[in-house]
Amino acid sequence: MFWQKDIELMPPEQLRELQTTRLRRSVAQAKKSPFYAKALAGVEPQSLNSPEDVRSLPFTVKKDMREHFPYGFLAVPRSQVVRLHASSGTTGTPTAILHSKADLRSWANLMARGLYMTGVRPSDVFQNLTGYGLFSGGLGMHYAAERLGTMVIPAGAGNSRRQILLMRQMGTTVMHIIPSYALRLAGAFAEQGLDPSTDSKLKIAIIGAEPHSEQTRKRVEELFGVKAYNNYGLSELNGPGVAIECPEQNGLHLWEDAFLLEVLDPVTMEPVEPGQVGELVLTTLERRAMPLIRYRTRDLAALLPGECACGRTHRRLSRIVGRSDDMFIIKGVNVYPMQVESVLMDFKAIGGQYLIVLENKGEADAMTVRAELSPEAAGLSQKERDGLARALAKALRDELLVTPAVEILPPGGLPMSQGKAERVQDRRNFS
Repeated sequence: MFWQKDIELMPPEQLRELQTTRLRRSVAQAKKSPFYAKALAGVEPQSLNSPEDVRSLPFTVKKDMREHFPYGFLAVPRSQVVRLHASSGTTGTPTAILHSKADLRSWANLMARGLYMTGVRPSDVFQNLTGYGLFSGGLGMHYAAERLGTMVIPAGAGNSRRQILLMRQMGTTVMHIIPSYALRLAGAFAEQGLDPSTDSKLKIAIIGAEPHSEQTRKRVEELFGVKAYNNYGLSELNGPGVAIECPEQNGLHLWEDAFLLEVLDPVTMEPVEPGQVGELVLTTLERRAMPLIRYRTRDLAALLPGECACGRTHRRLSRIVGRSDDMFIIKGVNVYPMQVESVLMDFKAIGGQYLIVLENKGEADAMTVRAELSPEAAGLSQKERDGLARALAKALRDELLVTPAVEILPPGGLPMSQGKAERVQDRRNFS
């Protein structure tokens, strides 16, 4: 049941002492980098006497990483760096994440700890359906599964027919997959006259890399006949494995021996109470090549109060409800894409793919939700599709307080992404 029982069940006060020791060490290490040598000038690591003392330190944001690309955050000699991961850089200069051998061992161990917690064992066959290369999800999960001793199929993203063939030939029992692609893959099974819940040996799905609703998780579980575990991570903080659900599925345990967590109001940057949604701010405690201090993730979630029935003492996060920079305003109303998704997934006739399009229509803004039908509903008549569109528009109005236009598309009607699904296209001109 436990990968590292002494760490996972560590008493809270002992865990705090460990965090304080590692915080001091991480700050001292960070100051060896060009960026933090200036940002933390005058900070004496030994003056940090509790995890809360991290609040005296400055924030780090993605802009800092871009402006100091590629080696401004490097805290070890370049000769000790053994791997680079990076953001896509599609909107400008990418962010570089540099790892030493020790960093990779620590990362693989954290993720192996999480996989073991969900029930993955050496006897399983683990199919990794996420992208390799600069994207951290593929290799991060790959080395973790090997660390656990599981047979890994490095299938990568896309090519659904091959994915299905590998699953059936090799007897895949665990898959790591982006939720939006999981729903597309279920459709590919159906196109071949197969049912993934009976025509595969899958029992566990590790899903993450993009925010998703509880309704989407349940849809994945129903379609594949698996337990789907929510996994949270981001490239700047290693990648997958920062936090993951246990079998109780009542929140994601954040590994507090490796990350110091703050949940802050994204406007005031003051701590919020447990149960309240705030921005996750994380400090690495075990990274040597490129420690990050108080990194603003922009991800929004709540710290869950109380203890978990599994016995682990590492605190739990709610699922990610969105990103502070994903929110858009339409007709004076704040909207998160996750709100739209939660409504869509309540309709069985709707598949997993949708797109929100924002446009100027005359003097006002207009919102259109384009949603694909599920393969099972592909035969609906036009009259039935029109009725479904009206029902969706009403349900979205009840949730959002804004009435969007709804377009019902056939399965596969939206472009397929090899990575994270595009959920919003904002075509508005604000000039």
